[in-house]
Amino acid sequence: MSGSSRKGKVDGFGVDVADGWLQVKLAAMSTVLAFDDAARLVPQLHEIYGNANDRRVVENPTRSSRMAQSAPASSNAGNNAFRDKEKPQAVRTANIVAARAVADAIRTSLGPRGMDKMIQTGKGETIITNDGNTMLPAMSVLHPAAKMLVDLANAQDIEAGDGTTSVVVIAGSLLGAAERLLAKGIHPTVISESFSRAAAQAVKTLHEISTPISITDRQTLLKAASTSLSSKIVAQEPKLAPMAVDSVLKIIDAKTADNVDLRNIRVLKKAGGVIDDSDMVDGLVLSQQVVKSGGGPTRIEKARIGLIQFQLSPPKPDMENQIVVNDYRQMDKILKEERAYLLNMVKKIKKAKCNVLLIQKSILRDAVNDLSLHFLAKLGILCIKDIERDEVEFICKSTGCKPVADVDSFTEDKLASADLIEEVSSMGARIVRVTGIKQQNVAKTVSIVVRGANPLILDEAARSLHDAHCVIRCLVKKKALIPGGGAPEMAVTHALSRLALSSPYPDNICFKAFAEALEVIPVTLAENAGLNSIRVVTELRSRHANGEHNVGVSIKRGGVGIMGSAESGGSDGGEGVMQPLLVTTSAIEQATETVKMILRIDDIALSR
Repeated sequence: MSGSSRKGKVDGFGVDVADGWLQVKLAAMSTVLAFDDAARLVPQLHEIYGNANDRRVVENPTRSSRMAQSAPASSNAGNNAFRDKEKPQAVRTANIVAARAVADAIRTSLGPRGMDKMIQTGKGETIITNDGNTMLPAMSVLHPAAKMLVDLANAQDIEAGDGTTSVVVIAGSLLGAAERLLAKGIHPTVISESFSRAAAQAVKTLHEISTPISITDRQTLLKAASTSLSSKIVAQEPKLAPMAVDSVLKIIDAKTADNVDLRNIRVLKKAGGVIDDSDMVDGLVLSQQVVKSGGGPTRIEKARIGLIQFQLSPPKPDMENQIVVNDYRQMDKILKEERAYLLNMVKKIKKAKCNVLLIQKSILRDAVNDLSLHFLAKLGILCIKDIERDEVEFICKSTGCKPVADVDSFTEDKLASADLIEEVSSMGARIVRVTGIKQQNVAKTVSIVVRGANPLILDEAARSLHDAHCVIRCLVKKKALIPGGGAPEMAVTHALSRLALSSPYPDNICFKAFAEALEVIPVTLAENAGLNSIRVVTELRSRHANGEHNVGVSIKRGGVGIMGSAESGGSDGGEGVMQPLLVTTSAIEQATETVKMILRIDDIALSR
């Protein structure tokens, strides 16, 4: 190539290369750059001068030969690896494609007209749901970047409890926007920082359009719970939303509460009947039945409840062994000792004035045998066995009783009091109700009995109730509501698009891309409802530009409508589609964090 001359363009500059020197001709002046200054332009010159072997045309031949003699081969290899821009680009593209595949897989489940997914687990169980945090962990996702979206849905479920599908769809759309920005040559770190600033502006805009509420306003809470349930199978059931609101309000002090412990609400699933037969009990409900084989009572008033973790059955040796009895007198002696042992235990329980006995499930031996049941029945003690280990905490919290591990420590101060304990039968299912609990220092707890035709509906109803509870919890934590139906995303899109016009580079490009990515929510809501998404989003843009921030996708009208309360002077009453501020702000922040993390990955290394 020595002695020859080649011409081309690099970013608008005129370029001449001759005899190893680079001449960059600017519009008003001509500047000659030596090798050191020109080396940074090598990647762009590569597009003009062919393959990597032709890069030597920008080097000084004499200096190149000296460097080749002095520099070790390993150094050149390291430099080549550092300068190789194709591998990080390929890794980044593979990560984005894998993550977007997960987002696209559950995108059809978004919104009140979203489709459900049927998932068959490895054990042969079937799950039918459209809840993002239920679908994603059940999918066999192998790619590490795709697993990050599964973790993202779980993080959103922990933080807000709702919006698990939305957060994954937003993350997938932001990754698509980032991919287009990368194709324009913008550095991934620059994109990440701009996206962070865009997310901060989005949260600020959402706070501006939010409406403060009071936790004592039950109708407002009902609107939020109904919006959460609208995308579920149980959306048409009128009883679930009031049940979710009332159960949360019963366990908190509405004036001072700043959080809700949802472990104080117990959901019990019983097959039989329909969802409308579900019931809420201000007290304790047990799925175990009263033991009737000994002839004991099934209903006790003014109950004194005891919970034991030991067994009312003869003790067994620690090791497997056999006892050979060859004399009937020895047999009688063994039986008498067994009777005396059990009778002594039952008398100690009765002496503590206990008339309702709850026995924890035992895996080593029978928790109770026929003889001890006979003694309990004679003394008028109601017995319920097989209490699960994970139920013990809720029972103690609800009633105020203390679990007893040894019969010698079974005393009256360990018992709880209740007005009534009875076994009731409803539509083929038997449950035990504990009502009128008198302890003053016990936590406020609520039990909900969910009814349904089959286990699939029961599971989905329980998941829907959990989402509704989480929505009310969000409102307790951050007492503000925003319109639903894609209205907040369109408001953020409009605000960021206007901000992009006055922002410097690179924020102007990245803000615009971020804003367009958020339009995926109203577009998906319209597509899943069978509407013309282009017409709907165009009308939304127009009305948001006119300052109507509470306009979103209306499924009922088949187009666009006012989601929350009507604007002052408007004739439209609004559809009452409201959602907590915390759900949307958490979704945008967490989706942005995940996208930043994926963009900053430029290599995948396998560890041993």
